[in-house]
Amino acid sequence: MRIRGVGQAREWGAAHPAAVDAGIALLVQAAVTMPFVVPRPPELEPATWPAYGLTTLTVLPLVWRRRAPMAVLLAVLAASGVYRLAVDGPGQPLPYQGLVCVYTIAVLAPARQRAVTAALLLVAVPVSVWLNTRSARELTFSLFVFGAAYVFGRLTDARQRAHRVEEERAAARERARIAREMHDILSHAVSLMIVQAEAGPVAVRRAPERAEAAFEAISATGRDAMDQLRRMLGVLRDDDAGDGRSPQPDLGGLPALVDRVRSGGLDVRYETAGEVSGLPAPLAAAVYRIVQEALTNAVRHSGAGSVTVRVERAAGRLTALVRDDGRGPAAGAGRPGGHGLTGIRERAAAHGGAAHMGPGPDGRGFEVRAVLPVPDAAEVRA
Repeated sequence: MRIRGVGQAREWGAAHPAAVDAGIALLVQAAVTMPFVVPRPPELEPATWPAYGLTTLTVLPLVWRRRAPMAVLLAVLAASGVYRLAVDGPGQPLPYQGLVCVYTIAVLAPARQRAVTAALLLVAVPVSVWLNTRSARELTFSLFVFGAAYVFGRLTDARQRAHRVEEERAAARERARIAREMHDILSHAVSLMIVQAEAGPVAVRRAPERAEAAFEAISATGRDAMDQLRRMLGVLRDDDAGDGRSPQPDLGGLPALVDRVRSGGLDVRYETAGEVSGLPAPLAAAVYRIVQEALTNAVRHSGAGSVTVRVERAAGRLTALVRDDGRGPAAGAGRPGGHGLTGIRERAAAHGGAAHMGPGPDGRGFEVRAVLPVPDAAEVRA
């Protein structure tokens, strides 16, 4: 809960930078007010309202620290110099305004402005110490705190840059995942619909009852593809990931997938071995998509009459095998260099496994074999 609250506070701050800067200015104003409310020794002049007003002028520029950090630093230095030379006001234990300015410049300003700031401080800090106590101790302390503010600002900038890079990489991975999902859905559905539509006119002339089944299969395939796309886009639009909707299928959907392919006239046999239920959802979805793309490849490019789909779990591994009796690796563009088969390799690699494509037994047909590590039952329950 604490980490979540910190994350929410950061998100709010990123969305309302002006409010954050105003809050920082108020905090600094509260800090510089302390010497005015604490009783002063009798030998010192009492604090005055003009001195307090001039102190406020040194704080006010901090409201614009993000928009013009160098201008704000110069304004703070000028107001602080006037305060030191023109009035006999209480001193401050720390140069809060200057520290905020140096930190902001270290985070936001380009290298040239940072170099100018360093040179300016190397002049301003000794002059301020000379006007105040003229002690080496104060000079060392002042240089240390300003150096610490600068270093902290540079570290913050580095952390923000790393965070932005990671966000860009995550966005790229998510775009690739969505593109892969949509490719699998559309490629499979369109391929089946084309095969079934091409067989429809022949069936109308020779076997009207098969034509009706083909058209029903086209309709079912289209509805299924639209449903999957609608669920995927619904999840992308919904900020609340806990509504239970998910575009990810699982192994329970493989029989229906096989039936849809079989309705296009391809003889598909589906086999399982071992306990293939209860798998982690991401792994089950990956296996489903691998089988789907392999079947799409067989429908589009192999010219096969039959396909065997086998999912086997044994010895901590899950093997998905799709083998057809078609023309083999030279069948066309959908073979080893195609986008679909590349997607199969990427899915398998994403789960720590590997995918192999090539000729079937004795060089006949084509097979896709994906082997993925799978946790044992205790790990799945955990």
